[in-house]
Parts: sequence; structure tokens; C-alpha cells
Amino acid sequence: MKPVVDRDLCIGCGLCEQAAPEVFRLSEDGLAYVIADDPPAEAYPDIEGCVELCPVSAIGVG
Repeated sequence: MKPVVDRDLCIGCGLCEQAAPEVFRLSEDGLAYVIADDPPAEAYPDIEGCVELCPVSAIGVG
């Protein structure tokens, strides 16, 4: 599972960083980015939660 953030859609709400801080961070410009391109399987439920939580559907998986 490869998490991705569409930075054109991201509004920087921070839900992803709160739900999966080992995978997502907010950058200095206030938008989310992926810090773990190949996260461990234990993080998959958190990533899937982020996909569902994101209010603008900016998070996906590949």
C-alpha cells in the first residue's frame, strides 16, 4: 500500500497527521505530505481511515 496526497486538493486540515503521524505530516506551506512511502502493514488501518476522514478526498492509496 502506497499512500498518496493530492496537494492540489489538500486544505491542510491536519486530520491525516493526527490519525497517522507515522505516515503523514503537514509541511511548512500547511499542506499534507507522505513521510512513509512504504509504510509497515500495521499502519494500513490508519491509512485507510485517513482516506475516509479526509474532507476533500485528497488522500488515496496506490
